[in-house]
Amino acid sequence: MLNNLSLENISNAKYSESNTIFDESWRKPLSILLGLGRASGADFIEFFLQRGNYLSGLVENGKVTAISPNLNLGAGVRVFKGKEDCYVSTNDVSFNGLKKILERALDIHSLKLESHRIITDINLEPLRDYGVIRNKNNWLTSVSSVKEICDLLLQCNDKQKNATKYLQSVTTNGFRDWQEVLVASSDGVFARDIRLNQSISAQVVCVDGAHRTSSHKRIGEASTPNFFKNLNFDDLSQKLSEIAGNMLHADYVTSGNYPVVLANQFGGVIFHEACGHLLETTAVQGNSTPFANKKGEKIAHDNLTAWDEGFWENGFGSIDMDDEGMPVQKTLLIENGVLRNFICDRMGNLLTGHPRTGSGRRQNYTFAPASRMRNTYIAPGKYTTEEMFSSIDKGIYCKSLGGGSVNGTGDFNFGVEEAWLIENGKVTKPVKGATLIGQATDIMHKISMSGNDLDISAGFCGSISGSIYVTVGQPHIKVDSITVGGR
Repeated sequence: MLNNLSLENISNAKYSESNTIFDESWRKPLSILLGLGRASGADFIEFFLQRGNYLSGLVENGKVTAISPNLNLGAGVRVFKGKEDCYVSTNDVSFNGLKKILERALDIHSLKLESHRIITDINLEPLRDYGVIRNKNNWLTSVSSVKEICDLLLQCNDKQKNATKYLQSVTTNGFRDWQEVLVASSDGVFARDIRLNQSISAQVVCVDGAHRTSSHKRIGEASTPNFFKNLNFDDLSQKLSEIAGNMLHADYVTSGNYPVVLANQFGGVIFHEACGHLLETTAVQGNSTPFANKKGEKIAHDNLTAWDEGFWENGFGSIDMDDEGMPVQKTLLIENGVLRNFICDRMGNLLTGHPRTGSGRRQNYTFAPASRMRNTYIAPGKYTTEEMFSSIDKGIYCKSLGGGSVNGTGDFNFGVEEAWLIENGKVTKPVKGATLIGQATDIMHKISMSGNDLDISAGFCGSISGSIYVTVGQPHIKVDSITVGGR
């Protein structure tokens, strides 16, 4: 039911929103504030409220060296006028605190409410509560305790020490990040979600005389309260030990142009960095992507199809709604080499005209949302890894990737943590010091074979709306030619 109010009515009214949960009690104050913003001349107003409970632990060489808890509560408001927006945040989520940031955002747009103006509150949809719909409300009470997490990190640390030769140091860390969010906007959106991301990672450094190597692995899931309780880190320890053992005494790779086979799982980070970011509408808005006007055109090899999914069961980048309250979608990015869609948020839709995809994301309430990837992967193909290897006389098998960087136009370089020579169709011996160097628009046309073994990996993505949780993934793929830096 809509109510007509005056400024005096709003200032004197008493509100009874809950301090412990974002529920129906927030409808009235938010609908009034949204009405206040609209009456002031704003085209669109969106409130984002967030409550967080974060805990991390660090174990180094058999000792717990850090435990870092963090409780947070805050909100932000985004106000649109024409094709411009502004964002203001606060850690005061009282009615007056929210009213104050709204007034500040309106003031940035040079908007003020005339004293005689009657205010009509916004009619919000029935609360779309994914905490109830997806049975998430008990997640925070079901997760592992501080002691349980630290005990597991110590066990993982010990297992790694026992499994790794020439070990100089071993580090394990883990965290859980629980968030409750509420979105209310002047187009009637009123939606709540609960999110839970948990992860464990380990790093080893091995030294034998002048030989030195390091390797790192991460496991992470969303939406799994029993993640640490069910954790089996045997596979993590075994892979780290194998990589370190293979690479410690390996020869350096000779630089040059090679055909390469990129392994599945974290191998997908190259597509994420070198191409995925160029398909976000923030890049289109800034005219910093070579794909801006290529929708419907060929931008990659016929072999390549790629997706960005909002929800993948337990995927690290999974969400039920984005930070604009939109239910997430499975978005086809590239189909058989043809660009089909961009990754688009509300601002991207306003400025570029591309349809929204449930991809408005942010690190927390101190950031405005932006178009961001979620669970992004290259689709599986028909080839086996043996068929890829057998098609190469001399090349490189990049079995495990390390870190890298990419600039705004798609020029990238990535270190290879574990690399092997391919000779006469066979994987022969390990080589170290390899760096993959290329340009996205060029490499996309050279991904000529996709394997049938799609797998995913957890990762973090940093961009204009902060650091967020994502999934990268791909099957084994063959790139016909890429520059490999070495010695």
